[in-house]
Amino acid sequence: MTYKETLDWMFGQLPMYQQKGAAALNAKLDNIILFSDVLGNPHTKFKTIHVAGTNGKGSSSHMLASILQEAGYKVGLYTSPHLKDFRERIKINGKPVDKKFVKEFIDGNKNFLEYHRLSFFEMTVGMAFSYFAKEEVDVAVIEVGLGGRLDSTNIITPEVSLITNIGLDHTQILGDTLEKIALEKAGIIKPNVPVVISERQPETETIFSLIAHQLKSKIVFADELFLPIYSTDLLGDYQGRNLKGVLACIRQLKGFDISENEISNGLKRVVANTGLMGRWQVLDKRPLVVCDTAHNKEGLWWVLQQIKKQQYGQLHMVLGFVSDKDVKGVLGMFPKEAKYYFVRPSISRGMDVEELASLALGQGLEGQAYKTVKKGYKAALTSAEAEDMIYVGGSTFVVAEVV
Repeated sequence: MTYKETLDWMFGQLPMYQQKGAAALNAKLDNIILFSDVLGNPHTKFKTIHVAGTNGKGSSSHMLASILQEAGYKVGLYTSPHLKDFRERIKINGKPVDKKFVKEFIDGNKNFLEYHRLSFFEMTVGMAFSYFAKEEVDVAVIEVGLGGRLDSTNIITPEVSLITNIGLDHTQILGDTLEKIALEKAGIIKPNVPVVISERQPETETIFSLIAHQLKSKIVFADELFLPIYSTDLLGDYQGRNLKGVLACIRQLKGFDISENEISNGLKRVVANTGLMGRWQVLDKRPLVVCDTAHNKEGLWWVLQQIKKQQYGQLHMVLGFVSDKDVKGVLGMFPKEAKYYFVRPSISRGMDVEELASLALGQGLEGQAYKTVKKGYKAALTSAEAEDMIYVGGSTFVVAEVV
C-alpha cells in the first residue's frame, strides 16, 4: 500500500472513536497488552510521563515536551486527536513520525491487526511506542486518549503522572458524576509513582488522595504550591491553570537535569518546539479570528471568559458540535448578542445544523445554518468588519477544517 492507501485503510477499516463514538471503544487492555508483547514491549524501553484529564491535557503535554526539549532531551510526544495530519499524533522533538514508518508498521502488522480486530487507538498506541523505542527517545510524554483506567496508553509505568482537571465529558462512557469520572482518570496512578493533580476539586480530592495512599504514591495538588511565575506562548488565560500542573510535574521528575532558564524557554516556545495548534489560535487580526478546540462545558466556559476580555465591534460565532455532547447545556453559556453561523463538521457524529440551530434558538441564540464548516466560516468572513471578532469552535473537528 502507498502511504495514502495505508491511512485510508486505518481510517476506513478499523473503528475510530472520533468518527463513531462509543461504538469504537474496546473497554479493556487485553488487545494492547497482546499487541505490545508481539512488538517486543517497546513501552518498556524509554521513560514516560503520563497525562490525563478532562481539559488541558493536550496543552499540558505539549508544554512538558517543549521544556524537556529545551533541556536537551530527545522527546517523544503522543497526543490525540489530530487536526490536519494523522502524523501530528506521534512526534519526536516536534517532528511528526515518518510516513515510511507508518506505512511499514501497518504493512508489517496488518494480519495481526485484522485478526484481533484492534481499535484505531490501540493500533496507533502500538505504533507510537514502537517508533519511540526505535528512535531511542530519552523520554516520551503520553497523553491519555479517553479516561485513564482502561485507556490503551495505560500499560506504561511513568516517571510521574499528571491529571489536569476533571469535568463532565464523555459521560456515557466514563460516568455521569465527577466522582465516577475521577475514578477512571485515577486509573493512571501507579504504585510508588508520584502523581500531580493540577486542580484540587472538592468532589474528586478524596478519591485521588485515597488511591494514591493505597498505592503508596506521592500526591501533589499543584494549585496549592508557590511556584515561580512564567509566561507561555500558548494564548488564553486558562493556560495558567495548566501551567501549575506542568511545573509541579517537572519538579517531581527524578534523574533529569532541567534548569529554570530551560523551563522558561520551553514555555515560551511551545508552538515552535511542538507544533501545537488549535488552542486560542489567532488566524487573523482584522477582523480578529480565533479558533479553539474546547468542546465541553468546562473548557468552553473558560474560552467564553477569554472572549469577554477582547475588544471588538460585533462578535461572530462559527459553531458546530458532535451529536453525543450535552449541546443544549453548553449553548446556554453563549452570548445572546453575537451573530451565529451554525455548521456541521464533516464526520458522521457531526450534529445536524438544523437541530443545532433549533436548540440554539431555544437558548435565545439567533443565526443561520450552513451545511459545511467552510460555508459558515466564509459567510462569517464576508459579514465581519475589520474591527469585529470571529470565533470558531465547539468541536475539535470544526477547528480542524479552518486551521
